[in-house]
Amino acid sequence: MLETAVKAADSKRAVDIVALDVREVSLLADYFMICQANSDRQINAIVEEIVDKEEENGATVKRIEGKDGGKWVLIDLGDLIVHVFSPTEREFYNLEKLWSDAPLVNISNWLD
Repeated sequence: MLETAVKAADSKRAVDIVALDVREVSLLADYFMICQANSDRQINAIVEEIVDKEEENGATVKRIEGKDGGKWVLIDLGDLIVHVFSPTEREFYNLEKLWSDAPLVNISNWLD
């Protein structure tokens, strides 16, 4: 599921994709994926691509939050929560720092 989301975001030119293994520090999910886009249109394109690819692979999208606001969209896939930010929102919320106890997942092999 994480690999699918990373590749889908990357295919729509998401910026600074990061994956955190939150299994030991959160009951919410096993992994968080965080990325950003440079426009509201790009945020929506990334979200749509991730949702489409995950559903093609049999994953269930539990909910999508923030799609109307366009600055921070959360996709809840159960074991994986994807955050797609505008640059200013990502800097403001700084989830990487908030979840700094969670180790990074090496996703370099999944990126073009």
